[in-house]
Amino acid sequence: MRLLHVIQRYYPFQGGSERYFQAFSERFAADGAKVQVLTTDAWDLEYFWDPTKRRVEEVEDCHAGVRIRRLPLRHLPVPRLTHRAIRRLMAESARWRFPGQVRLLHAAGRFGPWLPPVSEWLPDWSWRPDVVHSANVAFESMIAGAERLARTVDAPHLVTPFVHLGEGPSSRVRRYYTMPHQMALLRRADGVMALTTIEADYLIGRGVASDRVHVVGAGLDVAAVTGGDAARARQRLGIDCPMVLALGAAAFDKGSFHLAEAAGSLDRAGWPVAVVFAGPVMSEFERFVAELPAAARRNLHVLGFVSDEDKRDLLAAADVVALPSRTESFGIVFLEAWANGKPVIGARAGAIPAVVAHERDGLLVPFGDVAALADAIRSLTADPALAARLGAAGREKVVDEAAWYQRIREVYARVLGTTAEPVAARSGEGR
Repeated sequence: MRLLHVIQRYYPFQGGSERYFQAFSERFAADGAKVQVLTTDAWDLEYFWDPTKRRVEEVEDCHAGVRIRRLPLRHLPVPRLTHRAIRRLMAESARWRFPGQVRLLHAAGRFGPWLPPVSEWLPDWSWRPDVVHSANVAFESMIAGAERLARTVDAPHLVTPFVHLGEGPSSRVRRYYTMPHQMALLRRADGVMALTTIEADYLIGRGVASDRVHVVGAGLDVAAVTGGDAARARQRLGIDCPMVLALGAAAFDKGSFHLAEAAGSLDRAGWPVAVVFAGPVMSEFERFVAELPAAARRNLHVLGFVSDEDKRDLLAAADVVALPSRTESFGIVFLEAWANGKPVIGARAGAIPAVVAHERDGLLVPFGDVAALADAIRSLTADPALAARLGAAGREKVVDEAAWYQRIREVYARVLGTTAEPVAARSGEGR
C-alpha cells in the first residue's frame, strides 16, 4: 500500500499533531507500506506567518522508513500584522452567511502562507498513492491541495482536522478552525478522523456526514516516553522543589502565561515550585518572561526544543504535568504524563474534558484562571497520595499504540473497501 500523508510539519518537530502523524506513519512503514510525508519547510511555528523566522534547508529526508519531502512555503509580501488582521476578519465572517463566502475565504487565505501548485508535490508521478491523508484544518491550504491531488490520482482523501473548540460556545478560537471554507473541505472528505466524541459531535452538527466521521483517539508507545532519569533532570536544572512540567509550545493559548503567573503566586505564598517549559517558544512568551521581575523568573525554566531522552528525564522528574490550554483537540501530553504515573492539570476547554476526568485522573481549571491553577498545583504537590492516585488512574486509561493504530487502519480499509487484519503490540508497548 502506498500512503501520502500531508501535514504542516513533521519530524524532528515535537508538537502534538507532528508526533501524532509520525507515530502512525512509522507504524505503517514498519508493516511494509510505502509512506511518503509531504510537509512544509517551516522550522519555527511562526514561520507560517513570518518569513524572517527559521526554515528547514533539507528538501528530502528519510526517517524510520518514511520518506519526507518538504515543500517551500510561499508568502505574500505583507507585514505579519496584516496577515493576522486578515485572518481575524476571515474568522469573524463565520458569524454570517453570504453568497460566494466560501470562494472569498479561499481567496483571502492567499494572504497567508500557501504551498506550491499540486503539480510540484510529487516529483515522480509514477508514484501514485492509494490513500491521501491530510491534517490540521487551521492550515486549510494544505488540506485543499491534498484534496486536489487525491482527486487527480483517484485516491480517497482522509482528514484529521485537529479542531480546536476553545473554552466556550462563542469562543474566538473555535471560529479560526471552523470557518465555512474549512468546513466545506471536511464535508467533501471521504473520511474525517476525530480525536474525541466532542470533536466528532461538533463536526456532525456542522454538516459532516456521520458515516464519514470516525473517532480514533490517540495512542502511545509507552516504552518511548518512560524510563527516564529523574535525578539527572533535576540535577541538570538545579531543581530541589516540586516540579511542574509543561510540554509543547510555550504560548498564551497553551496557558503558558498563566502557569508562569501561578508559579509566581505560589512563590509569594511561601510554596515555591519550579515550572519547566519544554517545546517551541513563541515570541510572545519570550517577551512576557523577559519583562517579569527577576524574582518571578527564578523558578521558571524555559528550555525550548529538547531531545527525546531529555523529555523522558523531565517526565520522570515531574511531580505534575500541566497543559492548561484552550487550544487542544486532544492533548497527547496527558497520555505521556499518565504513562509515567504523573497527575495532570488541564483547562476546562475544547476537547480536554473528554480526555481528563476531573478529580479522577487529573484536575481541570477554567482557562486563564491563575488562582485556580495555583490552587490545583498546590493541591497536587502538597498531597503525594492524591497525586499518586490520580496518576495511577490515568495510567489505566493509556491506550497502547497498537490499539490506536488498528483503529486508523480500519478507517483506511473502509475507504479502500478492504478489511484490516488485527495487529499486535510491539515489544514493550501497552499498559
